Amino acid sequence: MITYIGSENIISPLGNSAQENFKQVKNHVSGISLFKGIGINKEDIHLAKISSLEDYNKFDQLLSNCISSILLDSEDDIIESDDMLVIISTTKADIQENLDAPIHSSVEKIKNEFQLKNSPLVISNACISGVLAINTANNLIQNRFYKHVLVVGADTISDFVIYGFQSLYAISERPCQPFDKERRGITLGEGAGGVLLSSNRAIFKSECFEFIEGTSSNDANHISGPSRTGEGLYRTVNNTLRIANISATEIDYISAHGTGTSFNDEMESIAFSRLGINNVPINSLKGYFGHTLGAAGLIESAISLQSMRNNLLIKSLGYQSKGTSEEINVLTENLEKEINTILKTASGFGGCNASAIIRRIS
Repeated sequence: MITYIGSENIISPLGNSAQENFKQVKNHVSGISLFKGIGINKEDIHLAKISSLEDYNKFDQLLSNCISSILLDSEDDIIESDDMLVIISTTKADIQENLDAPIHSSVEKIKNEFQLKNSPLVISNACISGVLAINTANNLIQNRFYKHVLVVGADTISDFVIYGFQSLYAISERPCQPFDKERRGITLGEGAGGVLLSSNRAIFKSECFEFIEGTSSNDANHISGPSRTGEGLYRTVNNTLRIANISATEIDYISAHGTGTSFNDEMESIAFSRLGINNVPINSLKGYFGHTLGAAGLIESAISLQSMRNNLLIKSLGYQSKGTSEEINVLTENLEKEINTILKTASGFGGCNASAIIRRIS
């Protein structure tokens, strides 16, 4: 049975649809800007923050708006089907409004607003949450628990998140520069992304793609630092390729995690070199959207689908010169190329890693 994927949507500082966001990144426009006096010691910090959102219940707004947009590109009555599940991907949810139970009320609101027959499933596993949620959706469809799964991820910028990353000395004093030798750390972002997966190709109103396979792996190296050998990322990509019965030579493009921290970017370069895919065109989209945590894997997957639709790979913003021990083929300019098979990867705290392969339908 084939799992189809499409109807992608993005809400970010760059726009309220996947098409708007792709147009902006195609023109190398970043959603990152400087915000005065918001750090733990009133430092100025660069963020990718959505100014059009009301401060109250931003998380719920993002979820609702993203789901509504995805449904516009699918069969009209699909959301109320017994065969439909919604998966919500997030790391901190609405922690600014509800520190004790940041996700519970949001789940109930989404269930009631869209009259869902099934309660939404929440995936919260650090920064691999988005990719892991897509992989979970595929597993549920392949095992015939559901025919359709709408996956939506969202996270917002809060004092809790900013101060937490500052305490780890992980935030860059300038916009992040993934894989570059001058990189200094992450830039935080907020937004939402989503995709629809289904066993029925006919529910999509526009072109869809084939979700081939996705896996995850944990190297259990450190609570906040990845394996120096890239072991966790190596294992998940190797497993995904093996189960999908796809050769590494078939990968046309890698959408990497690329946070802009010294350890993450170095680890990824080592893993990709070990896998023999370090010559494949690669980018990080964090220079456009910042690190959107639980939404990152979905926003970046949605941009990857847009790249396939347009046969256009996007420059990795912020990269100027090699900053990793292993050679990787970082995109320094947009590249027009026929894209048939993509690899999406993600890594996160606690040693978690995930990967997924999506292919054009032949």
